[in-house]
Amino acid sequence: MARKVLVLAEARDNSLRNVSFETISAGKTVAEGGEVVAVLLGDGVSSLATELFHYGADKVVTVEDEKLKTYTPDGYAQALLAVIDAESPEGLVIGHTALGKDLAPKIAGKLNSGLISDATDVEATGGNLVFTRPIYSGKAFEKKIITDGLIFATIRPNNIAPLAKDESRTGEVSSLSVDIKDLRTIVKEVVRKASEGVDLSEAKVVIAGGRGVKSEDGFEPLKELANVLGGAIGASRGACDAEYCDYSLQIGQTGKVVTPDLYIACGISGAIQHLAGMSNSKVIVAINKDPEANIFKVADYGIVGDLFEVVPLLTEEFKKLKVHS
Repeated sequence: MARKVLVLAEARDNSLRNVSFETISAGKTVAEGGEVVAVLLGDGVSSLATELFHYGADKVVTVEDEKLKTYTPDGYAQALLAVIDAESPEGLVIGHTALGKDLAPKIAGKLNSGLISDATDVEATGGNLVFTRPIYSGKAFEKKIITDGLIFATIRPNNIAPLAKDESRTGEVSSLSVDIKDLRTIVKEVVRKASEGVDLSEAKVVIAGGRGVKSEDGFEPLKELANVLGGAIGASRGACDAEYCDYSLQIGQTGKVVTPDLYIACGISGAIQHLAGMSNSKVIVAINKDPEANIFKVADYGIVGDLFEVVPLLTEEFKKLKVHS
């Protein structure tokens, strides 16, 4: 059954986040041969439309307003609901990001719609769309089917592969004027504590430190390894509580959930709360002095040793590989 599906594209610092392309890919599956319409909200974002076509969008709708320059739930909800009203889609896909987790329930409530959140896969089988999502902190997975009404889902970043980029793809760009009003929150300034570089939630490689790094300076060898591998730095709750790093880097049940291709845990014991945030990584490498550490139970590869000896050795070996590649 061909459907029209809206996908919300996310931009940061005037560039599209990778999850935008993943939502288009998921939207294509949901559309089942129908039209995928990407929605761009913000101020001066229309220039980003071309890249959305390259990754599979059939049409792009922009809503531009200075009040949308920075995300607020009221402003984005008003704009997105206006697009939904104008386009009358049968499906809606949003990234399960900080923005999506805040916005999607609000939209679902306004539309009196169901919502499948944090889907890691979607497939069309037997005439149904089947969404897979983790439950019980990633210990099990459930499959969901929407039988009636709007097909509305958020997808976990770094799980559904984007379509191959094709610069020959093009499409229609339309602009919708929306009167953004009665905002209860106005953002005047954004101060980012997160380190510059690769976005942790979308990184293909994550180097994470725990209490075993011993200090803020203890993260320096991890940062060097992350730079060599083009990865991002993460941390356990213990490292954040000890003030070795900012809470923006926290991975776990009360932090970020990541699913990179490679996760290297350094000095992390493997508390169940931390495992909930990274156990679905494709390859897990654990470095810990304690051979009985719980992290080894989920690791694909384990190294028993001092991270301050092991990590620099790994960094040097990866540098050699890069030189010879």
